[in-house]
Amino acid sequence: MSLADPVLLAAGLLVAAGLAWAAIAAARRRAAALAAAGVAAASQGQGPGRGRDRARLGGVWFTIAGVAVLAIAVAGPAASVPVSRASGTVILAMDVSGSMAATDVAPSRLAAAKRAALSFINAQPGSVDIGVIAFQQGGLEAALPTADHATAAAAVRRLKASGGTSLGDAILASLSAITHKTVGIGRNGSAPNIGYWPSATIVLFSDGQDQAGATGGGTGTGAGTGTDLAASVAEKAGVHIDSVGIGTTTGTAVDVDGYHLFTALDVAALRSISQATGGTYHPASDASELDGIASSINLRLTVTNQPLPLAGAFIALALALLAAGAVLTVVRSGRVV
Repeated sequence: MSLADPVLLAAGLLVAAGLAWAAIAAARRRAAALAAAGVAAASQGQGPGRGRDRARLGGVWFTIAGVAVLAIAVAGPAASVPVSRASGTVILAMDVSGSMAATDVAPSRLAAAKRAALSFINAQPGSVDIGVIAFQQGGLEAALPTADHATAAAAVRRLKASGGTSLGDAILASLSAITHKTVGIGRNGSAPNIGYWPSATIVLFSDGQDQAGATGGGTGTGAGTGTDLAASVAEKAGVHIDSVGIGTTTGTAVDVDGYHLFTALDVAALRSISQATGGTYHPASDASELDGIASSINLRLTVTNQPLPLAGAFIALALALLAAGAVLTVVRSGRVV
């Protein structure tokens, strides 16, 4: 238990101690006076006055106890209570490459991904900070993590499809947003140590088409070497990556930068990223599956200690003691004052 103002507690207990000392002194003086008057038997508890004396003294001690408890109440006591809740940081990594303009998911892959992302944002509690990363060939930070979910939703709504894709750079840009510092792979392929962030999650919305890895050493399609390195950085940092596959495995043709290209959902690439980081792959090949994404992605619960004010309980106890003391005093003495 903690106290907001220990000084008030000390002052209150001094008052209670003073009252206790005064009560003891008064009882001794009364006993001495009775002894001098030759009626010591009553003060020694041998006559009918025994019950009245004990009741009267009981009222006094109840009152003093009430004052002591009230001193604790005014000091602002609070207990530390563990509370579990969905909290932390979620980065929505949105693929806005040219292949996301494909229409194998109506009205388009990007439009369907945006709808799923907005549904996800609306389903999250205020304790979750949400950021948005729009990635092409190189990560582009669109909105830093914030408790203002309207900012994240606005960032999602303004996304447009263009350019190529780098899943590795998307992961690194997401980690940079989580840690608030630039995260990159070393020239020798070494993975940086960014600390441990178990309350952070990345939700990757993509068709899995990867034109370049995080170090520029991708393999064309699928999760390249750069993507594997980026995923390993996330895994060491305790950051799960849940991936959402946008598109169909049968694929379709799309015009990208004047080229007529065939594009299809690469499930293996996205599932590999999720499995490497302890996350989950979520298929979303049509609009009906996308609508359920918000409920199927489980954020991790964190346990935090929150203060529970106890002043009310102590005040109630103090009032009960004071009332009991007053009742005993009035009933046994027959006087209010």
